[in-house]
Amino acid sequence: MGKPILSDYYKEIVNSVDSCVMLVGPDGVIRMVNPAMERLSGYSREELEASTCTILECDACELFRSESKHEWCLLFEIGFVNRKRCLFRRKDGSYASVIKSARLIRDEGGVVLGGLETFADASREDRIDSRIDELSRVAKGRTGFHGMVGKSGAMQRTYQIIERSAESDAPVAIYGESGVGKELAAHAIHKLGRRREGPFVQFNCAALNASLLESELFGHVKGAFTGAYRHRMGRFEAAHGGDLFLDEVGEIPLASQAKLLRVLETKHFERVGDHTPVRVDVRIITATNVDLSEQVSKGAFRKDLYFRINVLPIHLPPLRERTEDIPLLVDSFIKQLNVKSGKKISGVSSEVMALFVEYAWPGNVRELKSSLEYAFVIAESGLIECRHLPGNLTSTEERFESGRQPSASGTEEMSAEEAELIDALVASKGNKTVAARLLGVHRMTVFNRIRKYGLHLKERPTS
Repeated sequence: MGKPILSDYYKEIVNSVDSCVMLVGPDGVIRMVNPAMERLSGYSREELEASTCTILECDACELFRSESKHEWCLLFEIGFVNRKRCLFRRKDGSYASVIKSARLIRDEGGVVLGGLETFADASREDRIDSRIDELSRVAKGRTGFHGMVGKSGAMQRTYQIIERSAESDAPVAIYGESGVGKELAAHAIHKLGRRREGPFVQFNCAALNASLLESELFGHVKGAFTGAYRHRMGRFEAAHGGDLFLDEVGEIPLASQAKLLRVLETKHFERVGDHTPVRVDVRIITATNVDLSEQVSKGAFRKDLYFRINVLPIHLPPLRERTEDIPLLVDSFIKQLNVKSGKKISGVSSEVMALFVEYAWPGNVRELKSSLEYAFVIAESGLIECRHLPGNLTSTEERFESGRQPSASGTEEMSAEEAELIDALVASKGNKTVAARLLGVHRMTVFNRIRKYGLHLKERPTS
C-alpha cells in the first residue's frame, strides 16, 4: 500500500500557514492546495485538485514547460525554483502578482513524488515599490501644499479646488502649461482623497503608438504579439482600488481613445491578446498642456471622452501669472540643492531676482528649477549672480520661424501648443532634449511637434 505524498499531520500544518501552498504531481495534476491558495486564486480546492497546474496560466510555469524536454516541466529536471516573480491568472481573470518558490518531494528511495510550490502574494511589495518610487519623485524637499510652493491668490484658489476635488471620486482633469506642477497636483489629489491607501499609478501617454499604448494601459497575455514572452499587468489593473494618473492625455491616438472610453464607462477591459473581461475599480486623473476642447473641435480628441474625463477640471496658473511666488520657489529650490550638492549657496543676488521676476518662464517652475541647478554647477558659494545663469535667461538671439502657410484671412494663427513649443526651443537654444524637459514631454514629442508645425531654426546673427 503506497504512502500518501503528505501525511495528515503535515497537511494540517500546511493548511494552517498563511503562505499559499500547492502540491503538483509528476504528471502536472494538482494533488493538494491549502486555504490560502484558494483565497488568492479564487478557485475552490475541488476545482484546483481536479485540474493540472496549467489552470493558473502562470507565465513562469509556461516558460519552464517550454524548456523541458522530458519531464512535465523544468522543475522536475532541476529540482527547485527560487523566488521567481511571476503572474498567474485568478478565476475572475485578474492577475495575481506573486513570488514563487518550489522544491521536489521524494520518498525514502529517492523517487520523485511531486513538486511543492509556494506563492507569496507580491501585491503588497508592488505597492511598497510604487510608494517608494512616488516618494522619491515628489517628497524631496517637501514644502508648501503637498510639495506645491506658493502663497499667491492664484495658488490659494488652486489648493482649495484640489482639496474639494479630492473629496469626490469623479474624474479630475488637470490643465496647465508644461512645468507648472500638474504631477504634484495629481499626487496631492491622491493623498487627500478616499483612495489614499490604494495605489497611485502614473503613465505618460505621449510618444507611443496605439498598440504599445494599449499594452501599457491594459496589459497583455503571453504570446499576444512578437516579443510578448511573459504576461504583463497593465496600468489599469495595477491601479485597482486607487488612482490612475494619465499625463499628456491629449496625445492618446484616436483608436485608443475609444478603448479608454469603454473602460471608463463599463469598468471592464480586456488585455491585448485576450478576450476575458477584467473588472477594475480606478479613479482617473488626467493632465494635459493642450486645450482639449480645441482638440475636440479639430477632430483630434473624442467629444464623449472629453466629457467623461472633464468632470472636475483644475487649471494651474503659469509662473508668469504668479511672480510673487518666485522668491518662495527660489528659496525652496536652493535649500534642496544645497542638501543635494553639499554646497552653501546663500541665495540669489538682487539682479538675479529682478531678472527672474521679469522673465516669461516658458518652462514655468520646471525651468526655474533647471536654471538654479545649472547655477549650482557654476557657482561655488555665496550668492548666485547673473554670470552663473544659463544663457537663455539673458540672451534670446535664437528664434524659430514657422513654415506654416497663411490662413484664408491672410494672417497666421498660432495655437497655444505651437507658441509654447517655440518658447521652449528659444529658451533651450534649439536643444530638443532640453526643450522636452522644459515642456515636460518626451523628446520624440518635441520632434513630432516641430514637424507638425513646420518649424526650422534661423541662423544665429554673426554680428
